[in-house]
Amino acid sequence: MPESPNALKSTVNNDLSTLTLAEARAAVVSGTTSATALAERYYERIAAVDPEINSYLALTKDRALAQAASVDAAVKSGAPLGPLAGVPIGIKDVLTLKGAPATAASKILNGYHPPYDATAVAKLEAAGAVLLGKLNCDEFAMGGSNENSAYGPVHNPRSLDRVPGGSSGGSAAAVAAGLCAASLGTDTGGSIRQPAAFCGVVGVLPTYGRVSRYGLIAFASSLDRIGPFAHSVADAATLLEVLAGTDTMDSTSSAQPVGSYSADLAKPVAGLRIGVPEEYFGEGLDPEIRAAIEKSLDDLRAAGCSIQKVSLPHTSYAVPTYYVLATAEASSNLSRMDGVRFGHRSAEANTLANMYRKSRDEAFGPEVKRRILLGTYVLSAGYYDAYYRKAQQVRTLLTRDFLTVFNDVDAIVCPVTPTPAWKLGEKTEDPIQMYLEDIYSVAASLAGICGMSVPCGTTKDGLPIGVQVLGKHFDESTMLRVGAAIEAAQVK
Repeated sequence: MPESPNALKSTVNNDLSTLTLAEARAAVVSGTTSATALAERYYERIAAVDPEINSYLALTKDRALAQAASVDAAVKSGAPLGPLAGVPIGIKDVLTLKGAPATAASKILNGYHPPYDATAVAKLEAAGAVLLGKLNCDEFAMGGSNENSAYGPVHNPRSLDRVPGGSSGGSAAAVAAGLCAASLGTDTGGSIRQPAAFCGVVGVLPTYGRVSRYGLIAFASSLDRIGPFAHSVADAATLLEVLAGTDTMDSTSSAQPVGSYSADLAKPVAGLRIGVPEEYFGEGLDPEIRAAIEKSLDDLRAAGCSIQKVSLPHTSYAVPTYYVLATAEASSNLSRMDGVRFGHRSAEANTLANMYRKSRDEAFGPEVKRRILLGTYVLSAGYYDAYYRKAQQVRTLLTRDFLTVFNDVDAIVCPVTPTPAWKLGEKTEDPIQMYLEDIYSVAASLAGICGMSVPCGTTKDGLPIGVQVLGKHFDESTMLRVGAAIEAAQVK
């Protein structure tokens, strides 16, 4: 496999760079290492490697070592151990972790330390995870390159002059660089799947409602979802089992039963029907990505799956629909960031109106301002019906496209992105080009179905390529099985 000339060269604790969740837990449980020693090794690697990546915004070492000590005590006493016992995990900085900074990579939340844990964070800790720190992202999760962070861009560990994807770039990069065994990210329009593809790791978008959003600093509430990054599909399945389930603190969380995702991976994929949407293989798709996806389809065919062409006819409307609805919800959600209760307050304000205006102008970045303005416009009285209401109607059509296709197939396989990771700064001057990179990811977000990105090769320049697997609502088990079959074919 060719290696990018700018790939991460550090050899510090190199064995951590591919350590899976399962391997980390097994080492702790067997006594090969302790949870405390493992956490310390990750912190050493973070100190040595992360300055060139910038994936962490804050480290939570005191809490992590206390968690590790608790796991070590349980191992010593023979007490029951959780499925994530001793596993070091990073948390995207849009999720609250009690006492730790929660900036959402924005200056407007500088100094905010939430008094509670997000449900997803609490579930990880209850399962024995060791939470290393908070991970960089695009400001308020708005962006596709992780160049919009107020605290500097994240660099792709596979090629340091390229973007890691966004908005969960820090979460993907930290796993790819061996700075945590797994991480949490969020996906509103592709923000787990695209960074996973760009960094060469597994990323899972659960069905909307499958994982509680309590404690998530909202971007677009009808679209935001929390999901895991990991080195393997098996690791991602384990994490999803921990994260999934209803939550009284989130009225949008679903009471649908949680699947036995890990156990279901052992089921053969032979006989599954795989749909290939013709709209996702048109003009603009990089030839190397097309070839890698077609190879994955050949692998599934060889495993006994039937492959058939399908149509998602409203795909071309997905990007404009998403950028109407997501910006509308963003403008509403971010209205609470006003300098009154928490976060940045302008020192120059002398009236209440000035305080609102100056605090927001000083502390919001340009992409967040752009989306607030777009969202305010489409919600305004004169344009609500023409834009917001119409976008909701098109969203229904996009959802129906998927429901119709899933009557005939068990899963969909397609590209995650039209291109590999681009160079830092390459698209920052043209936001429309950046938005168009979401063409293969936003439709699934609007429809609320589950999806994932699985590594399926590299370009001639050594850049990772991901393949997207989409599943029916709450059928993460089938999606993960297909992903595991693709992954297995890569290592043969």
